[in-house]
Amino acid sequence: MINSIKEKFYKLFGGKPIIVRSPGRVNLIGEHTDYNMGFVLPAAIDKSIYFAIKPRNDKRINLFAYDLNDEWKFAVDDIKRSEKSWANYLIGVVDQIKKTGKEIQGFDCVFGGDIPIGAGLSSSAAIEAGLAFALDKLFNLGFEKIELVKLAQRAENQFVGVQCGIMDQYINIFGKKGNVLRIDCRSLDYDYFPFEFDDVSVVLFNTNVSHSLASSEYNKRRKECSTGVDIIKERYENVESLRDVTIDMLEESRNKLDGVIYKRCKYVIEESERLLSACDALNKNNLREFGKYMYGSHQGLSKEYEVSSPELDYLVELVSNLDGVYGARMMGGGFGGCTINLIENKYVNSVSRKVKENYKKKFGIDAEVYVTSINNGTEIIES
Repeated sequence: MINSIKEKFYKLFGGKPIIVRSPGRVNLIGEHTDYNMGFVLPAAIDKSIYFAIKPRNDKRINLFAYDLNDEWKFAVDDIKRSEKSWANYLIGVVDQIKKTGKEIQGFDCVFGGDIPIGAGLSSSAAIEAGLAFALDKLFNLGFEKIELVKLAQRAENQFVGVQCGIMDQYINIFGKKGNVLRIDCRSLDYDYFPFEFDDVSVVLFNTNVSHSLASSEYNKRRKECSTGVDIIKERYENVESLRDVTIDMLEESRNKLDGVIYKRCKYVIEESERLLSACDALNKNNLREFGKYMYGSHQGLSKEYEVSSPELDYLVELVSNLDGVYGARMMGGGFGGCTINLIENKYVNSVSRKVKENYKKKFGIDAEVYVTSINNGTEIIES
């Protein structure tokens, strides 16, 4: 992939580019906790977007999307939305850099990669944060890492128009091989936890279904959590989010809470506890215990938060008793997408085969399999 992108760059533009690798991500535990000001536990992976990029002496910007065999050209001083949706992720980054008051020249860029689109591995953040990182290096802009994260997030929020949280861009920049990153979504503080299990792969099984419920139900869950906070706040005035609520506090307010609101709040509070306990398990190098918290997370997402689907539930249930599987759960917003599984390397093929056969038999759909490992965040690999 890297060689193909470099060859395309030489053919289109000539000269020697720098090569930047920008990874996708997985989230091992901590789902729907971000907008409740809780914790998440993502990791950068080996599936990546690669940029070949070189400065120009004028204000022209030439973008070439290798995977789409498509191009877009514009000028630094003429920022406007493109009818090509892929280009807006990059134009938005240039727009945000300009808004900081920093000056950049034009540049030539070819990018492409092996992050599966639509699998929930955050290819969009890899494009945004990867370009922000590359331009920072190319033009010596002097951004702090956290500034690059926020800049890339703003590009998606304000220019692309997707109201994503900060996790995807954060792990893209701060990822570290052999570690997962616990991000505090309230303070934006972070801690690394060791994940150095050389004999274990992170395997994703893609249901290849996407239920139309996803976006409307996502907004509904946010509102349900907010309603719960407002009711609990009547008794505990210092409560600002579910992050501040314990199970005991929730139980004290139970008679005022609608049954559905109670279930939603209970899931979020318990998921925060699970995540912190899962980090303790990693400190003890105990992957078996960590896996139990992943299964607990899925159970809560399915039964209490109710964002799973028959396909996701089936995939988790199917692997739960197989040799070599430490843990599994649905990953992402829900109602489709992937399950994330921790599988011992020597069992990956046999487990994947069983999953594909049984899933096809039950749903008539092919499940895709992505085998990944934890890697560094965005970095220059050739300068």
